[in-house]
Amino acid sequence: MVRTPLTPEEHERGERLGRLLREARGARSMAEIAASAGISAETLRKIETGRAPTPAFFTVAALARVLGLSMDELAGLCALAPA
Repeated sequence: MVRTPLTPEEHERGERLGRLLREARGARSMAEIAASAGISAETLRKIETGRAPTPAFFTVAALARVLGLSMDELAGLCALAPA
């Protein structure tokens, strides 16, 4: 199965998600947050840097829970702007 390439807007949304998660993490270590969310620190690093612009829903939900973020607010801040 071949994945459709992401659009520039989708890449931008992934970078925005990464920035929001990084800001919410603050001074807490990447390893601490990743372990609490049940993911690897490398996965969190890829999400935060935008190298994984489309993380799985349950990964984002776990990170939001650990970081005390609302999924509604997070989705709203990361939504693509209407064309």
